[in-house]
Amino acid sequence: MASFETRPRQMRSRRSGERDRSGAARLDGEGVQARFDAPRQTLGITQEGLATALTVRENYRRKSVLCVPGEDNRILLPEYLLNHHIDLGGYEDPLPLAMMATRDPESPMAMAAATRLSPLGSRNKLVNGVFRVVGEATKHPLVKHCVDLITESAFSPDAISKVRFHTSRFINHSRKEYSRLLKYNLQALLDGQIAPRKFVGEFFELTEAGNLHMDIRRKLISSLLLSENVRPGIKFLMLEHLSCLPDPTRRAIISAVLQGPPNHHTDIIKEELRWIISQERKAGAPRPPASSRNHVGSLPRGGHSLGRAGVRPTQTRG
Repeated sequence: MASFETRPRQMRSRRSGERDRSGAARLDGEGVQARFDAPRQTLGITQEGLATALTVRENYRRKSVLCVPGEDNRILLPEYLLNHHIDLGGYEDPLPLAMMATRDPESPMAMAAATRLSPLGSRNKLVNGVFRVVGEATKHPLVKHCVDLITESAFSPDAISKVRFHTSRFINHSRKEYSRLLKYNLQALLDGQIAPRKFVGEFFELTEAGNLHMDIRRKLISSLLLSENVRPGIKFLMLEHLSCLPDPTRRAIISAVLQGPPNHHTDIIKEELRWIISQERKAGAPRPPASSRNHVGSLPRGGHSLGRAGVRPTQTRG
């Protein structure tokens, strides 16, 4: 009799377990995601960070610019990485920062990523190892030096603070150097020492590689398109590259040119811009994000001249 009474309870327990397992299998997506992220958050790596790292890798593969999370028309600048008061979403994770520190073509961005990653190295052994691998895998000597300095000091706040200070100075110096090269190339163009197509290709490469702020880039391009000293053929070449720019900058340039003073030089460009706008409206398809990125290489440590015309010889677009 005793065995008869216990048997139904065992069956009920087994059925209850089946119901529990089936119920667990029907957990909603958020519950599954929470379980998936929990161990990664403990290790300092999140699912969002992993997804961001894959996006960064894909952008580098396509030579696309990196944008601020959630703002596809706002390019990620090195200063944003150095500013810890700015929440960069998935870029706060060690993996995308390590990807940028090792694979970004430009030293200022790679240095900024390594600097933002450095305080996380003392979090646990995994992130510590990721930071050390950055020093071994990066192609930028300055990043390797930064990693060596911080690891040898056992991630001391003082060493991290010094690296952040020198990185900020390096970014400012690099931007000034790229601006100087832009001016040099412009003078070479006016003097007939550089071919128009080469000038235009390197102009867009230098403004992007130098991480120039969008308002500066907008003013430079607008002034060139409105200048009477620049031949129409050069201006048409520049119009071919407008699609490489983020939409807000591109729209601001078009607006500035269309509102420019009427003369023979600008009237031709205005007519071309109106035709471009009309064709885009007829197409009805959204313009792809800025993705054309053809770099001129990293700035040398000593800031030396990069070739006869002020830039390293590169394969220009168009």
